[in-house]
Amino acid sequence: MKKCTSLNKKQRGEISKLLSYLLRHAPESMGLTLDRDGWSDVDDLIRKANAHGYAFDRQALNEVVETNEKKRFTLSEDDQRIRAAQGHSTVQVQVQHAEKEPPATLYHGTASRFMTSVETQGLIAGSRHHVHLTEDPETAMSVGKRYGQPVLLAVDAKGMFEGFGW
Repeated sequence: MKKCTSLNKKQRGEISKLLSYLLRHAPESMGLTLDRDGWSDVDDLIRKANAHGYAFDRQALNEVVETNEKKRFTLSEDDQRIRAAQGHSTVQVQVQHAEKEPPATLYHGTASRFMTSVETQGLIAGSRHHVHLTEDPETAMSVGKRYGQPVLLAVDAKGMFEGFGW
């Protein structure tokens, strides 16, 4: 995939938000079909988005995927399919991840207003399939900031792995 920079930041953001909405939460809103692993045909996605008033092409989609700081999207090896890397709330997607040994510590960002719930119930996925953890504390903090005063939680991932399946 060649590097291209034809979109401005606002355009990349708008396309990224649309991709997140379609690939993570509501593919049916534009008649998009995802397989069990969350993959959608790239040409079908672009065609349906264009029909709903979102004007972008494959080059723009590739740029959004390539430049997304959080690496929210994955293209298949042949560049014919796309999926959200994580955060699916749609029940039709049940991505199976291979078990692997995690780093010693992973981080979760949340807002201070959720800490009572975290302290009593632990970290729960809510309407999503998984709790989002990251190796990068800055990424976790940026997630927490979206919901209010951020709190950074460090998770003993190595300890969990040694006691539970991952």
